[in-house]
Amino acid sequence: MKKKVCKSCKLFYDGSECPNCKSSTVATSWQGRLAILDKDKSEIAKKIGIQKEGEYAIKVR
Repeated sequence: MKKKVCKSCKLFYDGSECPNCKSSTVATSWQGRLAILDKDKSEIAKKIGIQKEGEYAIKVR
């Protein structure tokens, strides 16, 4: 089974709604993963505007 990804913020999650943005729009087609462990020290998180640690998809369809 493929993981669910929020179409709005691209966060991987389980459940009925995204814990990050509270959206219920789900995608199962995605490419690439990005793991943010410390949002304050991550240059990538700062550059793309990630505010919460977690696993994100790079491209969502």
